[in-house]
Amino acid sequence: MLGFFLIIGACVLWAIDTLIRYPLMQGGVDSFAIVFYEHLILSIIFLVVFFKYLPKLNRTKPVHILLFLFIGGVGSALSTLTFTQAFNYLNPSLVILLQKFQPVVAISLAHFVLKERIKKEFILWAIVCLTGALIISYQDIYNLIQSDERLSEMLIRPGAILGLLLVFFSVFGWGASTVFGKKLVQLGYQDEQIMAGRFLTGFLCLIPFIPFHHDLFTHTVDVYGKVSLMVFVSGLLAMYLYYHGLRKVSARACSIAELFFPFMAVIVNWLVLDATLSFQQLLGGAVLLMGSLVIQIKHY
Repeated sequence: MLGFFLIIGACVLWAIDTLIRYPLMQGGVDSFAIVFYEHLILSIIFLVVFFKYLPKLNRTKPVHILLFLFIGGVGSALSTLTFTQAFNYLNPSLVILLQKFQPVVAISLAHFVLKERIKKEFILWAIVCLTGALIISYQDIYNLIQSDERLSEMLIRPGAILGLLLVFFSVFGWGASTVFGKKLVQLGYQDEQIMAGRFLTGFLCLIPFIPFHHDLFTHTVDVYGKVSLMVFVSGLLAMYLYYHGLRKVSARACSIAELFFPFMAVIVNWLVLDATLSFQQLLGGAVLLMGSLVIQIKHY
């Protein structure tokens, strides 16, 4: 149960992160710049860990390096960018709803990569959890239904295919990163090693995109200060809780716990921004919590 609550704690911190991230983007700061600054600062911080384990680097197998490249380059850096870019091509409500199916990717890969046994009971309660997550996002479903543009029209308009590819890339990247992160835990890597590898490889994968973004290092001190705060909240503290929790639970159970992020974002907005907390969101949170607790208690 401790691992489950550690991941929930990470979700709370990710939710708090949105209070800083989205206002920055709405203020005109490019999403690439935010992600780049985060990985740059985190890479500098974790250089200490990297040099500490440098003598052991020559004993690292190529497949391990590929795992780090995936959780860092694909999961941490590129998936964040592609998910953000998808909003430019698709209805935002559709993007958010498609992202909810990330656990399907993680659970499937957990079975094939980690050989985790997926019981029928787990599938049943995972569906319950997914239903809860969809209820939490009822407003996005409502907006999609009430839209003047039919779903079929959304999928054939210019750029829709690219938008879908971007969403699916991010969903696969995040789901697979959970599984490959668990694999690195099983291979004996410590939390700080996994975090160091994640952020360093993520930073390296962002470097080729620098020539296409001319506004880097042109922002105000206020922007850098807010990004630094995000680094502490969602980069250091949240990821430490996440990997410490992942060490204690299965990858499939972790993917279910990650569904709490949107609910925690709703709670944080309610507490901090005085946003409305609806009955449907509370019901969805209760359903999600019930299903998750059953999975944890029964060890499905």
